[in-house]
Amino acid sequence: MTLEELGYRPDLENYRKSHNLEPFMIGRVASEHRERYHVQSEQGMLECELLGNLRFSAESRSDLPAVGDWVAMSPYDEGKALIHAVLPRYSILERQAVGKFGEKQIIATNIDVGIIVLSVNRDFNINRVERYLTLCHASGIEPMIILTKTDLITQPEVQQLLDRIRTRIPEVPLLAVSNLSGQGIDDLKKHILKGKTYCLLGSSGVGKSSLINSLSGEVRMEIGEISEMIDRGKHVTTHRELIPMVNGGILIDNPGMREVGITDGQSGLESTFGTIYALAGQCKFTDCTHTSEVGCAVLEAVRNGELDEQALENFHKMERENARFTTSIREKHKKDKIMGKMFKEVKAHRKRKKF
Repeated sequence: MTLEELGYRPDLENYRKSHNLEPFMIGRVASEHRERYHVQSEQGMLECELLGNLRFSAESRSDLPAVGDWVAMSPYDEGKALIHAVLPRYSILERQAVGKFGEKQIIATNIDVGIIVLSVNRDFNINRVERYLTLCHASGIEPMIILTKTDLITQPEVQQLLDRIRTRIPEVPLLAVSNLSGQGIDDLKKHILKGKTYCLLGSSGVGKSSLINSLSGEVRMEIGEISEMIDRGKHVTTHRELIPMVNGGILIDNPGMREVGITDGQSGLESTFGTIYALAGQCKFTDCTHTSEVGCAVLEAVRNGELDEQALENFHKMERENARFTTSIREKHKKDKIMGKMFKEVKAHRKRKKF
């Protein structure tokens, strides 16, 4: 594959030249395994590790390569190379780190379109879709929604689910597909553009692995057996991976995410819940919380059936979560500043004692 087919852009080449990286090979991180990376290059797939200086100079995990990153590297053995630098990212898809409130976890980088996958059965959850939408909007990534496993229900039932999604989320591209029958797959392929990068987002068992097999034109992913009790496939994806598609696009698969915690995503909330923010401008009070106030245009819209009550509840929940995350970040920065000041004072005191 050429770099352009992998999604390489002119601005990246300009950066490479302006930062004296021309002597190095360029590749794209396809997968990561405990600080060892598989990097796709024009010479093929290389097994890479980080140059020591790059690892030790990193201030946080976000400074290290992630799936989707472009890296500059030098070969040192057959099929192996050292990563010297990470090129600038034009988008970073991230969520709140699981079990680490106030910290972020990178899902993937340099994404053009986030494909949000939900199935017609147990995993149908519009609230969760709005969470993924917020992550995409906050990262400047174009979202698309795919409803899978349509062969499990009748066509009228499929249409009812599509209508429910469109009522809550009217402006995002929405397609219904069946990997079993192939229905809708050709329409989906028309949305896949050469050189663009797409990231699959969704819970375990919604049909992402089957979708990858359909879009890549080969059986690349193992498909978990269907559990009769919960009517969904078992989770089989264990790590993020970059996969070429038949139409020339690049797909990044993700393990199913049980938790989709939003980070500092105020802009993402405003895009996802644009209707609520527009209505808020008509409220009687400028500091209206849209919970119980007289003259609240948002609550009036719910009473009139113009706004879905569940959408408002989900908005309140995510807004509170965003506020807590922002507060945690401020507190963390404050503590880091205090610790940094104490460290400097101790260092200065020890220096004075020497003399």
